[in-house]
Amino acid sequence: MVLRDTSAFAALLIMMSTAVPAAMTPLDNIIAIVNDDVITATELDRELADVRQQLRQQNTPVPASDVLRKQVLDRMVSKRIQLQLADANHIKIDDEALNRAIQNIAAQNNMSLSAMREALLQEGYEFEAYRENIRTEMTLAQLRQRQVVNRIVVTDQEVDEFVEAQAVQGGATDEYRLSHILIVVPESANVDTVDKAQKRASDVLAQLRAGTDFAQLAVSESGGQQALQGGDLGWRKSGQLPTLFSGIVTTMKVGDVSDLIRSASGFHIIKLVDKRTNDDRHVVSQTHARHILIKTNELVSNEDARRRLEQLQMRIQQGDDFAELARSHSDDATNSANGGDLGWVKPGDLVPAFEEVMNGLKPNQLSEPFRTQFGWHIVQVLDRRDYDDTEDLKKTRARDQLRQRKIEEETVTWLRQLRDEAYVEIRSN
Repeated sequence: MVLRDTSAFAALLIMMSTAVPAAMTPLDNIIAIVNDDVITATELDRELADVRQQLRQQNTPVPASDVLRKQVLDRMVSKRIQLQLADANHIKIDDEALNRAIQNIAAQNNMSLSAMREALLQEGYEFEAYRENIRTEMTLAQLRQRQVVNRIVVTDQEVDEFVEAQAVQGGATDEYRLSHILIVVPESANVDTVDKAQKRASDVLAQLRAGTDFAQLAVSESGGQQALQGGDLGWRKSGQLPTLFSGIVTTMKVGDVSDLIRSASGFHIIKLVDKRTNDDRHVVSQTHARHILIKTNELVSNEDARRRLEQLQMRIQQGDDFAELARSHSDDATNSANGGDLGWVKPGDLVPAFEEVMNGLKPNQLSEPFRTQFGWHIVQVLDRRDYDDTEDLKKTRARDQLRQRKIEEETVTWLRQLRDEAYVEIRSN
């Protein structure tokens, strides 16, 4: 990100924050200059108070004030850089979208909006500040979607190789809960900087070996995205582990702390907090069905479509061939040539309105005409079966896991590049 006349802007900010007439209230101290924006002491203090409260709720020891201050300020700088990029890309979250998101959050917590507002107040959060925090997170999510997520591609070959590798290695269904500490090394670091980072990482590792709480050290020392959550990466399947860790984690026992792991981002330390295995087969109920669709338009009303299907229904009941009628009358271009045959479908393959009618039929039973967003249908169930789709599910999960792994790795690289390209000046007020 290129800043216009950074030095002049910085000088202006310094004058504004130091040259205060005696009769005036002093301006808010500037803690950091981030491109053409600033972070003030009031903003930092507010964020520090929120983080301290979150750490207490997580039962994570709160580190020394200067240590926590640095961690929180680093996160604020990173967020400010991203928000500037979002603004440059005209990413805005309007009030309507924000209100929908907050209503969804309330619903997910089985609360009304007023009850959630009251709960936030009891926790010490102002509702308007909470709204703006949600707006910020939505903005950052949209930015990352554009800058990182939309560029991720997972090929069929990658999925096949991944599934094959898991079959060879075993443990494809294992899940791991990890904690993580990252001692950051800038992309353009010289040898001396790398050596200092390695020494710092070794000191952290020595403290862990001596019994210091991992979460506490993550909060105070880690430069990872989950640092202020105690470095907790949560539960992940083997395929969701970062490539850098996957070969190491499978050799660890619960409670083990790894040696230093070097990457382009710096030095990593991971702890295997817990492990679990799920070897369940996945069996679904499938339905073999066929249908006839009549679409409505300027010339075909809802009543016309329903009447035509009633006539076709009567002909089928009198012995006419369903498949022949579908080929000659159905508006479903995809399936009409196959006699309206939908093949074997599982829950979620079809729209809910269609599935609801289909699921209420017995084999060989023909439905009454009904409507979906595609038009009017009659459907006949041919058969049902229980189908073991474990192998299909493995590929679906493998694709999701590979995609998530790529997103996380690319996000780390992208954030590091943003920080390296930005103008950031931390002031020791």
